[in-house]
Amino acid sequence: LLLLAATAGRAGDARQEEAVRALARRLLGPRAAAVSLSVDPALAAGGPDIYRLWSPPGTGVAVAVEGSSGVAAAAGLYRYLRDFCGCHLSWSGAQLRLPEPLPRLRAEIRAAAPGRYRYYQNVCAQSYSFAWWDWARWEREIDWMALSGINLAPAFAGQEAVWQRVYRNLGLNQSEIDKYFTGPAFLAWNRMGNLRRWAGPLPPAWHFKQLYLQYRIVERMRSLGMTTVLPAFAGHVPQGILRVFPRVNATRLGHWSHFDCTYSCTYLLDPEDPMFQVIGTLFLKELIKEFGTDHVYSADTFNEMTPLSSDPAYLSRVSNAVFRSMTGADPKALWLMQGWLFQHQPDFWQPAQVRALLHGVPLGRMIVLDLFAESKPVYQWTESFYGQPFIWCMLHNFGGNHGLFGTVEAINHGPFAARRFPNSTMVGTGLVPEGIEQNDMVYELMNELGWRQEPLDLPSWVTRYAERRYGAPNAAAAGAWRLLLRSVYNCTGVCVNHNRSPLVRRPSLRMDTELWYNASDVYEAWRLLLSAGAQLGSSPTFLYDLVDVTRQAAQQLVSDYYLSIRQAFQSHALPELLTAGGVLVYDLLPELDSLLCSHSLFLLGRWLESARAAGTSTREAEQYELNARNQVTLWGPSGNILDYANKQLGGLVLDYYAVRWSLFVSVLVESLNSGRPFHQDQFNQAVFQVERGFVYNKKRYPAVPVGDTMEISRKLFLKYYP
Repeated sequence: LLLLAATAGRAGDARQEEAVRALARRLLGPRAAAVSLSVDPALAAGGPDIYRLWSPPGTGVAVAVEGSSGVAAAAGLYRYLRDFCGCHLSWSGAQLRLPEPLPRLRAEIRAAAPGRYRYYQNVCAQSYSFAWWDWARWEREIDWMALSGINLAPAFAGQEAVWQRVYRNLGLNQSEIDKYFTGPAFLAWNRMGNLRRWAGPLPPAWHFKQLYLQYRIVERMRSLGMTTVLPAFAGHVPQGILRVFPRVNATRLGHWSHFDCTYSCTYLLDPEDPMFQVIGTLFLKELIKEFGTDHVYSADTFNEMTPLSSDPAYLSRVSNAVFRSMTGADPKALWLMQGWLFQHQPDFWQPAQVRALLHGVPLGRMIVLDLFAESKPVYQWTESFYGQPFIWCMLHNFGGNHGLFGTVEAINHGPFAARRFPNSTMVGTGLVPEGIEQNDMVYELMNELGWRQEPLDLPSWVTRYAERRYGAPNAAAAGAWRLLLRSVYNCTGVCVNHNRSPLVRRPSLRMDTELWYNASDVYEAWRLLLSAGAQLGSSPTFLYDLVDVTRQAAQQLVSDYYLSIRQAFQSHALPELLTAGGVLVYDLLPELDSLLCSHSLFLLGRWLESARAAGTSTREAEQYELNARNQVTLWGPSGNILDYANKQLGGLVLDYYAVRWSLFVSVLVESLNSGRPFHQDQFNQAVFQVERGFVYNKKRYPAVPVGDTMEISRKLFLKYYP
């Protein structure tokens, strides 16, 4: 574990101080002058981060914040803004109405992080959320990370440009490289060896722009004292390697998910082949020359892929080879690995196999992300990862889906239980959602827990959260949040937050309408939020939440209408089928779409236009837009991972989900009229043309909202509140 101490953020104190002061100016403008920010590593005495806050007497400074790193100072600043100024910052907006004058503290406050690391980012989020980001959006995210106390995070942009250089140096030609890289919206799975070529190739301009971004990302993260995690070689190679090195020992892996070998079945280099070390070290040296290093590297050899052998000796050799390819370029290398594989394929990964893979690397030279610890912790059945350090992570979200969800009791108690586990090797907490910009409350809670020594009182915490988020106390809003806390946000047991609502799934007669909570709590929260609108309607975060809760209520209503449609069809009740289907297709779904179109963060156009903006030519813009459309719908050429990354966006609801439902109702009506049975496989073929038609419809969707959110929500409420 001594090596973990070596990975503390490396920027000098003065550089970190300047970076955190610049962050404060971006956040607070001229008011930042009343806050003194300083960085002193001696504060932590070699241990986890510490910050302290106090009000110096007889100065114009309202509060002084000192942190053991730039991140610690930023976290201390947010603690002051949150707890003493009633402010709030989240993906969906900021509430920064500062008191005048700024409040002074009566006594010094000190906080020490219970673990060395607060980790953030999931490899999939690079594609589901960050794919089209420019520097302005990355800057906002890194600011949020610092204020949240995040001090360990991947910096994965631009790696394909470096890989391309390495492949060309090894003798591959451009067409072989183009047949390997996927399009931008699917790079996460190319990097893990799951997918190749789909929605590609990558234009040269993509590489230039991503390199430029990566320079700025690593510079900013390091300047704030964050440790950046760089990608390393996991063993996956393009087919062209076999042409250049015909005697190389590479095995073709099986297909991934529902993809056949046209776009999957990548090659895995045998870890004992000498070329493994050559390629791995070559790549890392090139990467370090380009971006410098903080000595932490990420590689996932077997993400959702079954290894070629379950022999423990083989698995140890694989992990040892991956690690040696890191130390060949950087003797101080530390391997950060996702622990997803252990719980994803538990039949393969028995204790002997897990131990072998982990012990192929010296103890303390690997950090495992216990990726889904809030629902399926791995540390408990692996004796705390057999001695390797691990980070207790909350996964929370799959595919970047919309849908109110949380496991608040699990995250309020899980990290503390993991620290108390016999011989625990836990070194921190982490946020690892597959997609972001959803369920702000859960992430604010998890970030706060990363600095706490014991659990929170959740009902009183969420009451304060509502007040900070909207900038004013409101009994109805607080009541709405307490209802949401005990219902949608309190899933217990094994909870997988993957939105399976009939709204966002291909219609059939066997759809899942089960809920883990009482639907009436959401309807009541909707009523309470609407009643708070007169006071809070000018708050951007309030309007976001009103859309989100109304959307959740509408999602529940869609399930009710679906059940009525199914019941009417199975009872051969044509009038009831026409009524329920008509309301769903011609009123509820169009009304939901108009609600989503009233808020900028719920617009399909925002996602598609950001994809187009990443292009440097019309051709690139069109390729990227197809990437963006395919990802949120078909996810592959033929609906291979259909609707996995579903979103509830204005434009998508009306032109994709509602059109599917319209076809489904029509086919059921036709079946009753003709007396011919409904065949799901025939419907699937017909509806696939609708789904594919949306991906290629070339319609431009507005990136600017239209309509009055409050009015549309109220109209829906008056029509549909049960």
